[in-house]
Amino acid sequence: MKARNKRIILALIGLTAVGMAAYLAISALRNNIAYFFSPSQVLANEAPIGATFRLGGLVEKGSLRRHNDSLKVEFFVTDLAQKVPVVYTGILPDLFKEGQGVVTKGRLGTDGRFYADSVLAKHDETYMPPEVAASLKTTHKLKDTRK
Repeated sequence: MKARNKRIILALIGLTAVGMAAYLAISALRNNIAYFFSPSQVLANEAPIGATFRLGGLVEKGSLRRHNDSLKVEFFVTDLAQKVPVVYTGILPDLFKEGQGVVTKGRLGTDGRFYADSVLAKHDETYMPPEVAASLKTTHKLKDTRK
């Protein structure tokens, strides 16, 4: 076999290996991406049903309901325009409370409820997750232009 043919074969093997590595990396990233949606977007059917995504906003005051016999809690997440019911089973963060910013990650059920796998609460009084702040600003702009 000529040296030129060997180089061509090695180059093809190298390109194939790089292509396979890129495919595996993109597949892994695609499976771990969780897009952010506000309650208004969820109720406008922009969020995927059955796929994992993040839902953020404020925990509606007076909506937190704890089940006595389990770690299951239910509450509403609102962007001050719309609200989505959230069901979560687990220990809530210490800073979780009504009227505060929250980001939940989970899936939207066919019943319209969001089944959260994790709940993240803000960590101090000045912080709000960037997605939640942007969502609330957008909602307020929409409300202001409708007047």
